Amino acid sequence: MSSLEIYVDAYVAQLTAVRGLSENTQKGYASDLADYSRWCERNGVDALNVTHKELRAYLAELSRARYATTTINRRLSAIRGLYSWIFLHVGVSPDAASSVASPKVARVLPKTMTDSEAEQLLDCCDVSSPAGLRDRSFLELLYASGARISEVSRLDVGSIDFAGGSVKLFGKGSKERVVPLYELALDWVKRYVQEARPVLLARSKKSCDKDDAALFISTRGRRMSADALRVVFERHVAQAGLDPALTPHAMRHTFATELLSGGADLRSVQELLGHESLSTTQIYTHLSVERLKDAARASHPRA
Repeated sequence: MSSLEIYVDAYVAQLTAVRGLSENTQKGYASDLADYSRWCERNGVDALNVTHKELRAYLAELSRARYATTTINRRLSAIRGLYSWIFLHVGVSPDAASSVASPKVARVLPKTMTDSEAEQLLDCCDVSSPAGLRDRSFLELLYASGARISEVSRLDVGSIDFAGGSVKLFGKGSKERVVPLYELALDWVKRYVQEARPVLLARSKKSCDKDDAALFISTRGRRMSADALRVVFERHVAQAGLDPALTPHAMRHTFATELLSGGADLRSVQELLGHESLSTTQIYTHLSVERLKDAARASHPRA
């Protein structure tokens, strides 16, 4: 193991402990930095004294391999973070990492759903079955809260405040936020909890306190993971005859765009989405403007 790899392991472990990274994010950091470490070894680069030219060569190799600009930027960000951490603990910090400019990323507006598409998706659930009622409840909650799929998978029954009309979500870094829910979504979740969830939970072959508290239960009676919920979403997208490219995140994008189009201020939307930076939320202002343009083009007599 190289000296840099030792630092990588320690850095990722510290990052996970302090920021409460999800397992996928943790693996992403480890993979990106391990790739960089292997590149340094292959090319005889002293990673602890890397030069600006050498680091540019690494980024150029990624570009030639047709990595997306966002991926290259993510790796450069991870490398900068690693060197900053090494400097704090060892005092070694090549200027190259901080001075290399990030490649410019073309702005791509997030994919959203129309009202009719959302209705199609929600209406395709067979609510006469426990699993179908669960799926309708899940999709309604996703649409009403703008939650990440990982946040929904971590929800317990106690996360829903039926009296107060809200859900308590734990986002990145285990940061807590409370999001109000509209009445229809609360009604579907309540119906699922009362009618379908006990049936699904009874199918568990193993007793597990953690699963007993979980909001969304699989047909085997266990807590549903983010991947399992993603499969449910994709299955209903197919059943509704919608664009296969739609993901659970499209509902989050739609939630944000609807709020801004309805007059909500950017700061409030930032809080509801659990974004650390306001700049992350600002992309939705562009979506709102595009919707207004579409409406004008569709209705103006000279459009």
